[in-house]
Amino acid sequence: MKKMYVFLILFFFASSSYGDDNIYEGLSTFTRVLDLVERNYVDEIDSRELSLNAIEGMLNSLDPYSAYLTPDRFKNLEEGTSGEFGGVGMEITIKNGVLTVVSPLEDTPAYAAGIESGDQIVEINGKSSKKMIELEAVKLLRGPVGTEVTIKVKKKRDSSFEVIKLERSIIYIKSVKSELLDGKLGYVKLFQFQDKTSSELKDAIDKLQKENNGKLSGLILDLRNNPGGLLTQAVEVVDEFIDEGIIVSVKGRNRGQNLDYYATKNSETHEFPIVVLVNKGSASASEVVAEALQDYNRSTIIGTKTFGKGSVQTIIKLEDGSGLKITTAKFYAPSGRSINNVGVVPDVIVENKDSKSDLQLKRAKELIAAKNSAN
Repeated sequence: MKKMYVFLILFFFASSSYGDDNIYEGLSTFTRVLDLVERNYVDEIDSRELSLNAIEGMLNSLDPYSAYLTPDRFKNLEEGTSGEFGGVGMEITIKNGVLTVVSPLEDTPAYAAGIESGDQIVEINGKSSKKMIELEAVKLLRGPVGTEVTIKVKKKRDSSFEVIKLERSIIYIKSVKSELLDGKLGYVKLFQFQDKTSSELKDAIDKLQKENNGKLSGLILDLRNNPGGLLTQAVEVVDEFIDEGIIVSVKGRNRGQNLDYYATKNSETHEFPIVVLVNKGSASASEVVAEALQDYNRSTIIGTKTFGKGSVQTIIKLEDGSGLKITTAKFYAPSGRSINNVGVVPDVIVENKDSKSDLQLKRAKELIAAKNSAN
């Protein structure tokens, strides 16, 4: 059994580079330590479990998103979200080794319960989330519609602990919501980047313009608590507002993975001022949009610093049915800056102190009014 799992580790090392003697020296040390532990440790040990823990430790040391997937975990990943399931409506990730909420989705049980971006989930149904990967947490949070799941949360705002019961429901994820504010100012909220988000955004802008006789005084693009989604849709959203230049670059160690996404000339030019709203729940594709529009001075960013997830993960299936989820590339803004683990810093920092008043939206209205007055 020990030889089989040492071979698995050898597979990881050998696939990266055949010419690096340091890799084989490290592997030799590992096998020696494993042998000594197996023969001399005070208690009986499971060599299989010990070897898998070593693999998990190796990947966990890289970043929060790389992970080893046991055959069961990999099967769950392949099944994805197909079929009808009940959920609680929040995007989660591993941050600093802790299961953390990226953002709650509006009109879901998690949102209604007051769960916020940055809250840490320390237990799910009494099971500690320590060493738990996202897939395991998702499996525990999902279940039959109408059943309950109990989570223990460490609140980011004051480090207090709360035990929250959530009733699972069917999660309908909207893409776009729009309305006309004050009779002339367009407001569009993007909840997530799905396969039709960019076309729905265009339709929303057209609808708002028609409601105001073909003209808007400005546009507020709300990306708060938007956890991301399809990168291609984020690119098309940015492309709606700029005519040339690079929007985002995807770069990894393997040149074959490198991609540059460029803007194209638009048939219709939007001349109105734009404000983008972001917060700590804006992540991934949302950050790509905010950073690109900020770099080209096409928009003013208002809110609080974003989450800081700007990386790409690749899933590799292994022969025994297990898998490897590993970070293979990062997003780079037009300026060349990576947002990964950094986030987008707003031009105007405004924090909403409570849910009663939206100070960020109020500041956006004021800024657009000031720009129109200046013109």
